[in-house]
Formats: sequence, structure tokens, C-alpha cells
Amino acid sequence: MGNREVLLAKPETFMNLSGLSVAALLKEFQIAPENRPTSLVVIYDELDLPLGTIKIKERGSPAGHNGARSISGSLGSHEWLRIRIGVGQALPPEAIAAGAKRKGGQDYLLSPMRKADLAVLDEVLDRVATAVRRIVEEGPAAAMNEFNRKDLPGK
Repeated sequence: MGNREVLLAKPETFMNLSGLSVAALLKEFQIAPENRPTSLVVIYDELDLPLGTIKIKERGSPAGHNGARSISGSLGSHEWLRIRIGVGQALPPEAIAAGAKRKGGQDYLLSPMRKADLAVLDEVLDRVATAVRRIVEEGPAAAMNEFNRKDLPGK
């Protein structure tokens, strides 16, 4: 992809131990710490984002996501590129302003998705694939410019 060799890996560990798999993968492919911000893209679900959204970040705290916390802990850094896929319930702006929280937690995340939500997720995954291609071919800034905008459908 983009004249670069790309590997898609799906850890077989529990989500809370994702960092062990990521660290082992980076060691196996001899990716030095200084190259991780441009050589590693982690894609994960994010309850704090409404379904249908994606957010690309070059660094940041785990924000309560145990898998992201595990990766940061194993790498000893928050400096890794992530694509967060919103799986939370959409709330109207007035509910958010009033302090309403999205329903969530383990029961919500592990319950079967509705057909309508799966259709939204299918479209989101197509956008994520395009975002990864943009990151590889043009860099994270170009991808963030294109995909983090507020005027995208589903935002």
C-alpha cells in the first residue's frame, strides 16, 4: 500500500492485554520506538464517540479505554497513531449539554448489535479502510484533515 509493506494484525489476547500483542509485533518486526508514531496504526472501538464516527489521533491518553491503556503501558508511551471507531449511542446536542451520558459498559459493548447499527458500522469500516490508506500514502496529517472534520455524515 503506497509503496510500503503493510501488515494487518488482530491480537488474540483479551482486549485489556492488547499491549502485549502490539509490543511483541513491534519487536518481531524490529520497529524502533522512534519509528512507532509513523509505523503503527491501532484501530479500536470507542464508546465515547457516537456510532458512525471515526477520530484519528497521533497521541493521547487512553481516556478510560483498557486496551489503549495496555498499549500505552507496554510501549511506555502515548505516542502511537490511533483510529477510534465510535460505537456509542448518539445523543442530541441538548442532552449532551445537560450532562447526559451515553449508555455503555461491558454489557452494552458485548450485546449483539441491531441490524441498523451494523449497516452504519459497515459504512464506517469502509471509511476506516480509506483513512488507513490515506495515512500510509500521505501521512497522518492528511488523514486527520480529511476524516476528523465535523461535517462528515454520521457526525
